[in-house]
Amino acid sequence: MTRLHPEPLLFCAAWAALAIAGGLWGSWWIGVLLSFGLLLLISAASLQILTRTENMALERQVRWGILVVAALALVVGINAFG
Repeated sequence: MTRLHPEPLLFCAAWAALAIAGGLWGSWWIGVLLSFGLLLLISAASLQILTRTENMALERQVRWGILVVAALALVVGINAFG
């Protein structure tokens, strides 16, 4: 049996928490946008980085960076419009 890697598990939990927070504090379509929109964005960015450089550390930094920017955008959007 393979061992559990905590970083991907933490990333998935943070992503789910961000989508749920968007759905609760914003509206249901913000939660959907955060879950499926980020899926497309993060998948495309990871694919480009891994196929061109095969650098796992860079892919991890970009993935977490996209999630942090989305969280900041959610906070700013809720404070500005909510």
